[in-house]
Amino acid sequence: MSAVTRSVLQKYWGYPSFRPLQEDIVDSVMAGRDTLALLPTGGGKSICFQVPAMAMEGLCLVITPLIALMKDQVAHLVEKGIPAASIYSGMHSDELDLAYNQSVFGRLKFLYVSPERLQTNTFIEALKRMRVCLLAVDESHCISQWGYDFRPPYLEIAEIRPYMPKTPVLALTATATAKVVDDIQLRLGFKQRNVFQSSFERKNLTYNVLHEADKYGVLYRKLQAMTEGSAIVYVRNRKRTQVIADWLNSVGISATFYHAGLDAKTRDERQDLWMKGRVKVIAATNAFGMGIDKPDVRLVIHMDLPDSIEAYFQEAGRAGRDLKPSEAFLLVSPADVTKLRENQAQSFPELERIKLIYNALGNYFNIPVGAGENVSYPFVIYDFANRYGFSVVEVFHTLKILEKEGFLVLSDSFDEPSKVMIKASRDDIYGFQVNNPKFGELIRFMLRSLPGVMTDFVKINEETMAKKTGLTCEKVVGQLKQLESYKFLSYVQRSEKPQILFLSEFIDTKHFGLSKENYHDRKKDAEARVKAVIEFVNNDEECRSVQLLRYFNEKTRETCGRCDVCVRSGSHQVAYDSIEEKLVSMVGESGQSIREVVARCNEYDERNVLDSIRFLVDNGVLQMGDNGSTLHKGHKKSRH
Repeated sequence: MSAVTRSVLQKYWGYPSFRPLQEDIVDSVMAGRDTLALLPTGGGKSICFQVPAMAMEGLCLVITPLIALMKDQVAHLVEKGIPAASIYSGMHSDELDLAYNQSVFGRLKFLYVSPERLQTNTFIEALKRMRVCLLAVDESHCISQWGYDFRPPYLEIAEIRPYMPKTPVLALTATATAKVVDDIQLRLGFKQRNVFQSSFERKNLTYNVLHEADKYGVLYRKLQAMTEGSAIVYVRNRKRTQVIADWLNSVGISATFYHAGLDAKTRDERQDLWMKGRVKVIAATNAFGMGIDKPDVRLVIHMDLPDSIEAYFQEAGRAGRDLKPSEAFLLVSPADVTKLRENQAQSFPELERIKLIYNALGNYFNIPVGAGENVSYPFVIYDFANRYGFSVVEVFHTLKILEKEGFLVLSDSFDEPSKVMIKASRDDIYGFQVNNPKFGELIRFMLRSLPGVMTDFVKINEETMAKKTGLTCEKVVGQLKQLESYKFLSYVQRSEKPQILFLSEFIDTKHFGLSKENYHDRKKDAEARVKAVIEFVNNDEECRSVQLLRYFNEKTRETCGRCDVCVRSGSHQVAYDSIEEKLVSMVGESGQSIREVVARCNEYDERNVLDSIRFLVDNGVLQMGDNGSTLHKGHKKSRH
């Protein structure tokens, strides 16, 4: 099996071999075993289901809650010539029909589905006719009530497994405690326990906590000292992303900012500037980074305390994906702990406020009691809050609670370009044009310039169509809408607004209630996660890496030797001992090039490796060759 999957990896992804643990996971899936894969941020999770799916007969069904990531992966697969599609809230009914038909008739290799679509009748009926070879569940920690991002629709994944009893499931996540690991396997109906877990340790990444009142001063000094690569600065507040970016630019450090409130085009442009290295720094909320694979991030700086260790670990983990030395700094001022506790308290509004906001949503969308199930609505939180006199913060947290209780799903805004598909047959088109000559120019343009428009939805730009046809943009839109009313085509206009999908019919608030046990338990769990963050920033006695590993139930006695705690306590000697031991065992009698030796010690800071080489040469344990580029065994014995 390994030869087959390696061949697929080389053919479609251009890699000659898998990363550590990837091949074991792929082999497990190919053997038909239910598998849970815990790989760190940037660990190559998508390869673990995409490669085996390409080596198997049938369709890979991928469950993920991240619409932007879903669309990005589908686009990448299609670029490689692999047929893929996605199904999520807010899609046109004709788009859904097309995706389902392609899946049923074997025209797709990958179908990405957001979890709230799983229990719709249309999906179930289509699933019964699909030939599914693999069920991949991304962000699988969302299925556990003990996970930091629990989502009720994930609980329905196990309910679709009886429709494909022989199909293995591959669950993937970057962060999960031991309790969550067990819960994922239980709730997905694993036939037997089967976990592949890479170490959470990132030897090239140094975690630091700095207690500083002058955060801007620290930020400036750290970014000035960064001689290569790029940086991410995380803050909790959208406005502060712009304030920080503007300030950095004013002091000569190129920067831009990013948050979910920007329109999709602006977000794409700013992300592109940073990805291509045209700006050094991007200041962002946690909306930024998911699915971003930029290898040369040397520095991640948190200006505010995160809500959980899991969130911090994922965000800090976006540094050093190229395995070169990188650093994460969490900056803490005296007021931050108080602010974090206040934010946590605000995350759980009183029941009466939640009922009031839920009722206002029904009025806002004109949803009568008993209606609205599986219906999506475009939603602008600021407009809603202003209209009904709520604060944006309480609305946001209420929506998150309603989401966790299974009432609705809220998606961030994402760019959905206009699309069109001609439904009329070729025979009908000629007759239609004869009888409706005013549409002739537009129809001819679509048939001539939009390949595939008669079999699939094709992305369009109304402004471009206007220039090419000599019509005004308003006329193009008007004619497309008319043609849709005649059932000649399907037209999906561009949308950038977030969507709310109601998962159940709207209920009278007299009968509205939250599960007291769940509400209480989640509040308690959130308090525990906040407590863990506070303990982490206040523990100045223990290596930061050791603390983080222990949180994820991974034990180690070896300190990193580089974090703020290790440097202050002098325990960096432990790391030098490890480097020296590895160097001595690596260099044989015949010698080895210094460049190769340094490359093979890539889990350590390059500067520390070179320091260790100098120390061993000075003490006669190693000898340098005449040309100064090779190392040989020396005449003295190592203390190891």
